[in-house]
Amino acid sequence: MSLVYFALWVIFNGRITLEIIVAGALISLLLDVFVKKIFRLNLTAATLWKFMKLLPDAVFYVIVLLIEIVRANFAITRLVIAPDIQVEPCLVKFNTPLKTNAARAALANSITLTPGTITVSLEGNELLVHALNRDIADGLEGSIFERLLSRMERKANV
Repeated sequence: MSLVYFALWVIFNGRITLEIIVAGALISLLLDVFVKKIFRLNLTAATLWKFMKLLPDAVFYVIVLLIEIVRANFAITRLVIAPDIQVEPCLVKFNTPLKTNAARAALANSITLTPGTITVSLEGNELLVHALNRDIADGLEGSIFERLLSRMERKANV
C-alpha cells in the first residue's frame, strides 16, 4: 500500500525532485503504518487483487458521478431561472437492492453530491431522500448509481 501512497504523492505533486521523492517515501511509509495500526488492516495479495479488479469500475463510477453532477446542475439552474416551472420539494423513501454497507453508503453519498437531492437517512436498505422536484425524485430508484454499485458488488463476489 505504501507504493500506492507514494504514487499518489508523486502524481499530486506534479514534478519529481529529490526532496519530493524523499519526503514522499517517508510520508508513504508512515501513512501505511498508521493506517494499518489504526484500522487494523491486513492487506493481503488477494485483497489487493480484488481492489485492482474493481478499480476500473470505480473509476468509471466516478466519471459517471461527475457527469450526473454536471447534468443535475443544469437541471437545477433551469428550475431556478425559469419562471413558469413550479418547484415542488418532496421526500422519497425507497429500498435499494445493494447488499453491502459500503455500497449503500456510496449510493447515499452520490445522491447527496448530486445537486437537487439530499439523502436524509439511510437505515438498512431504506433511503429517505429530499428532492427539489418530483421529476428529480422519480429517477432515484433504480438509478445508474445503483446499477453500477450492484455490478461492483457482483464482481467483488458479495
